[in-house]
Amino acid sequence: MSLNTSLRGRLRNTTLPLTNALFPVFEAVVNSIHSIDEMKKDDENYQGKIIIKVVRSGQTSAFTEVKSEINGFEIVDNGIGFNEANFKSFKTLDSDFKIDLGGRGIGRLLWLKAFKSVKIASVFEEKDELFERAFDFNIQNDISNENYEKSISKIRETSISLKDIHKNYLVYLPKTIETISRNILEHCLWYFIRTGGAPDIVIVDGDESASLQNEFDYLMIDASEKDEFYIHKEKFELTHLKLKSTQQNRHAIKYGAADRVVKEESLIGRIVGLYGYLKENEENFTYICFVTSNFLTENVSQERLNFTIPETVDGIFSETEIFFSEIRENTLNKVKKFLEPFLTESKMAGLAKVDYFVDNKAPRYKSIINRIPKNEMFVDPNISDRDLDLKLHSHLMTIESELIAEGHNLLIPQSIENKEYYSKRIEEYLSKASDVKKYDLANYVTHRKVILDLLAAAIAKNEGGSYSKEEVLHKLIMPMQTTSDTTVFEDSNLWLIDERLAFHNFLSSDKTLNSASITNSNSTKEPDFLALNVYDNPLLVNDSESLPLASITVIEIKRPMRNDAKTGEEKDPVEQALGYLKRIRDGKVLTKTGRPIPNSENIPGFCYVICDLTTSVIERCSILDLQITSDKMGYFGFHKTYKCYIEVISYDRLLNMAKERNRAFFDKLGLPAN
Repeated sequence: MSLNTSLRGRLRNTTLPLTNALFPVFEAVVNSIHSIDEMKKDDENYQGKIIIKVVRSGQTSAFTEVKSEINGFEIVDNGIGFNEANFKSFKTLDSDFKIDLGGRGIGRLLWLKAFKSVKIASVFEEKDELFERAFDFNIQNDISNENYEKSISKIRETSISLKDIHKNYLVYLPKTIETISRNILEHCLWYFIRTGGAPDIVIVDGDESASLQNEFDYLMIDASEKDEFYIHKEKFELTHLKLKSTQQNRHAIKYGAADRVVKEESLIGRIVGLYGYLKENEENFTYICFVTSNFLTENVSQERLNFTIPETVDGIFSETEIFFSEIRENTLNKVKKFLEPFLTESKMAGLAKVDYFVDNKAPRYKSIINRIPKNEMFVDPNISDRDLDLKLHSHLMTIESELIAEGHNLLIPQSIENKEYYSKRIEEYLSKASDVKKYDLANYVTHRKVILDLLAAAIAKNEGGSYSKEEVLHKLIMPMQTTSDTTVFEDSNLWLIDERLAFHNFLSSDKTLNSASITNSNSTKEPDFLALNVYDNPLLVNDSESLPLASITVIEIKRPMRNDAKTGEEKDPVEQALGYLKRIRDGKVLTKTGRPIPNSENIPGFCYVICDLTTSVIERCSILDLQITSDKMGYFGFHKTYKCYIEVISYDRLLNMAKERNRAFFDKLGLPAN
């Protein structure tokens, strides 16, 4: 009893992704190569030729020179043709006629997945005579319009016409002869590398033509080096290829079955030091590793789009079964060894990139750089500063995570470890912890350098001849409309004015006095900055029963080069700061938690005014009997009535003093002094 086969059902169960729209052409070309190989068995000097004709739907416009859409392909060869044996195989789905060549007997099904119909015409030799066989092949009628007769032609030739491509595949079909030829060459690459090479394959598109052999000769630099490895007695053969670098080429492993590329994997990110083009004798090249094996051929999917090899194997079968990650790992080890001489320059350039970045732009990483695995330091020499910063930061996060995990178990000695080993673990942990904390300090110092650079830019005259607005400088010191309860420590840069101001119990920025929790004042005035410092236990002053002593700081900022200071709180920045201080004291000063502070009207006050020393500002400072600083860039004094220390600081003095206080830290990190 024989089983019937449904072409429609078989086709429905055949897979061809839309992105593989050229695969039917690949199948036809490979069939033609096999057909020519059959001829060469009897005559090794036989000159095989394959012509791939691009068929378009209409004429090219004479005005735009834009070619019409591709409608199909015709593949013509002078191989053995559709003799009785080959025709019988064609009519048998899943035929094993070419099983030795890796054939799966379904190639013609892929034709009908992408094209509506196929027309075949073949002139072949049978018993020393030439015959001609022609027929149509489509899903509606299977094989139809068959014609078989003696041929009047004296030329052996077979034509496969793939007609009327389905629109959903047309979208993904390459449009130019250059792209089509490159795709076919990549798929059939092994036939060009093998001993004896490939037949002459030419693609024709109207008045354009391209020779795959010429393309191969142009691209190929070397394919002479071979290698191999074994997994469970299965042999895997490798061919190392060097191709001229083009925009289309990329470093890759190509896994082949039955002399065809089935699976391709990029090498970028898998080989340390392999990034851009490689170089040999001053010529750039792209590297490709071609992997072949009988095992791969036996385990290719029916459509030859992938392998039926599991990525990994667990359990009892892991010792006997071959899995794909194992094949990949063995291949990568061979590739690394082959490429090592070509990667030295790239690795050294990557190390130099990291060294320069850390030394000149990110010294905060210096303390952890020796804890990063060396292989991870071989970065792409062309990596951007942003990506390198992210990469180094990810290593820092890993080191910190390891540190936390080690810290949890550190103080619990293992039951069997001796004292010497336990002491060594503690020593290693403390060394790593020290490096991470050095990073934290370096990061904070680098942050200060950035703030100082921004301040220098903000107080300079811009291209339009004007100066930054007050709010720009305000935000540089601390975000507006915030308090110390709603902003992080790093966002407050009061250290620009005085290091002691970095520490406070309460700080508000551009908030009304009646919203501040440290006073009951009803005023809606908004000091630029208001700070309360509470001293928990001042030595020799406070006793254990009284509430703590405190101090109030008010800071006002004015626009650079502003020259309109006059008497009165609205125009005199010093009087303005003193007015804020008075209102706070009059409203009774409270702790952050709302507890009253005794004698709050006498709490020490500090008023800082940040502005340029214009003529009007200097006049106001003189009237208030403030003393000029030794560098002539500021004024200071104590106001007896307000019981307040006052300091007027010019922007130049502010910048210079902050730089001087931090210069030693910058020098240690190698940060530029400008």
